[in-house]
Amino acid sequence: MMLTLIVTITNLRYHKGNQMATYECPKCGMGVNATCAKCDAPLVDDVLKLDDGSEVRISKCPNGHGKIKSPQCCGQDMTCAVS
Repeated sequence: MMLTLIVTITNLRYHKGNQMATYECPKCGMGVNATCAKCDAPLVDDVLKLDDGSEVRISKCPNGHGKIKSPQCCGQDMTCAVS
């Protein structure tokens, strides 16, 4: 039983040998992993700086296929830490 749990957690954190950004809601603890639909690479956490000086949290494909607004939960941006 313990071995199965460890393998499951490892599979969530690593995708084809790459570290994956895991977004978690600071309020309820919900977690999300995301990959690029074009190349299946794990999305990475980043910040987009706007012309007015403000910043927006984004997730982007490391292979240049695009970026999205980082996920939200409980009305706020989810935080990211690469495990």
